[in-house]
Amino acid sequence: MKKPKIALFVHHPECSIQCANGVKTALGPRYEVEFFTGRKIKEQYFKKFDIIAFPGGIGDSDSWHKLLGPTSDVIKNQVSKNKKYLGICMGAYWAGPHYFDILDGVNTKQFIKRNGADVKRSYATTAYVNWMGSVEGMFFYDGCSFIGQKHKFETIATYINGDPAAIIQNNIGVIGPHPESEPSWYNKPYLEPYWHNFTHHKLLLNFVDKLMKQ
Repeated sequence: MKKPKIALFVHHPECSIQCANGVKTALGPRYEVEFFTGRKIKEQYFKKFDIIAFPGGIGDSDSWHKLLGPTSDVIKNQVSKNKKYLGICMGAYWAGPHYFDILDGVNTKQFIKRNGADVKRSYATTAYVNWMGSVEGMFFYDGCSFIGQKHKFETIATYINGDPAAIIQNNIGVIGPHPESEPSWYNKPYLEPYWHNFTHHKLLLNFVDKLMKQ
């Protein structure tokens, strides 16, 4: 049986190779993942793919205007034709109204600036999320909350303050923290106890399976 295909954007550091590799490792058991750069963003390129994915990285979310602004209509058109969109951290921000503007009635807001956030500044850490009833300390680097009309999307995970941390809306799946994190990311003493032994990869895999069924 052929695996569904994912086109995964890489532009280090905004959409970093580390995050892309983590996504590929997590989804590899059931999906064929191919990296692409901005030069490949053309309607014809995406015809063979089921999902277009944008991972996280380091940088300002406004990098979108330089990297993807001129070709954004291609991505928006693909999503309008029911191509799946997967965004993690930076890629989740980019689904919001100031960027691709593909979410309906949902804005992407910095979690660290939200009332009740358990992380108050931008650095590599963990944030507690309730993922389908299981509380997880998940790798986090200034990810977003999804603020808007909750009846318009399915909430898969919430932060400690109740903000949605992972949602699916029609053919769009977006996640604020990093379930794709790998062992090398936990290289600080304060992070080591939170290594999840790949259990978060299974959460991401199940999330994408659910997205594929939309």
